Amino acid sequence: MTKQEVLAKGVVEKVGLHGSFIKHERNDGDQVTLEGEIIDHQQGIEYILGLLISKKRGSIKGFEEIDAVGHRVVHGGEKFNSSVLITDEVISKVEECIDLAPLHNPPNLRGIYAMKEYLPNIPQVGVFDTAFHQGMPPHVFMYAIPFPLYIKYGIRRYGFHGTSHRYVSQRACELLKVNMSDKKIITCHLGNGASMAAIKDGKSMDTSMGLTPVEGLIMGTRSGDLDLGVLTYIMRKEEIGISTVNTLINKHSGMLGVTGVSSDMREIELASTEGNKRAILGLDMYNYRVKKYIGAYSAAMGGLDILIFTGGIGENANKTRSEICKDMNYLGLMLDEKKNNNIKGVEEVISSQKSRVTVMVIPTNEELVIAQDTLEIVKNLKEN
Repeated sequence: MTKQEVLAKGVVEKVGLHGSFIKHERNDGDQVTLEGEIIDHQQGIEYILGLLISKKRGSIKGFEEIDAVGHRVVHGGEKFNSSVLITDEVISKVEECIDLAPLHNPPNLRGIYAMKEYLPNIPQVGVFDTAFHQGMPPHVFMYAIPFPLYIKYGIRRYGFHGTSHRYVSQRACELLKVNMSDKKIITCHLGNGASMAAIKDGKSMDTSMGLTPVEGLIMGTRSGDLDLGVLTYIMRKEEIGISTVNTLINKHSGMLGVTGVSSDMREIELASTEGNKRAILGLDMYNYRVKKYIGAYSAAMGGLDILIFTGGIGENANKTRSEICKDMNYLGLMLDEKKNNNIKGVEEVISSQKSRVTVMVIPTNEELVIAQDTLEIVKNLKEN
């Protein structure tokens, strides 16, 4: 993987639903969208493998060119603090984490099962979303609940988007030619799902998501931080159960719930320019929550050297970045508004030359991290 270039990319969407399809794009620009009934993830992966070796659309000649397969696995609990070679024992431990991520780990596992069936002799590597945050100290990751519940069920803050936070913080230091081991960095992964991390001396010391991806920032359809008493109050008043309230805070809250417009920030921004008061309120709430976390993490780390925006919103929404960074002179943070207004989806410093804090936009590249970790583990496997 000397060039680190993308040979092909794509996505299978609406798995198990009507109208499912697969998009595939080769590095020379050749694109195809194939519609058809894709009943499960295994069938989706069968189509992907078929496209990769297709004479007309493919980018490799055959499966013998595949040396390893890397998987993003959302939740590794306390069992994994780094990427690992996937074995039957690892699969069993990931299955044990299903209760912690019931929406994410099962499809992650189905991808592993499928590759094990189709490419049985090819090593597979698991790269965990939670791994980067496993170095957080206990006083940060613990919740103030009866301690036996932590021992019994592993209830604690785990954090997510770890692969993204890790990549953009390392990439920023690489571009700035500074040593990550003595920097205080805040990374803002702002997308439909959103989280932030405080990274001190190269390690994650705090992050906004918790046991599940619901905690923290306001997201597209997730509530973010919420008084737990609100849930019991709603359940009592609306006479609803756990399943319904779980759907409420995951699927019908966040920006969608506040604005009533959409979970898509672009549509909300458009509605706000047309005077929609709830859209304006939603944006104000969103920006304030991010700003509040920046203040909290700066205090926790004893300062701030680098602030990074990434994710679909972080990389493209210049107005959001501007509002978040407004009135932060107390930190010595000053945005170059001209630069900020002209930046979308590219690596760039957007702070002014007078700013003591370097503010950057860094497009995330989780796939590259997965490939790099996979290469490293497989290389070590061969050497040993």
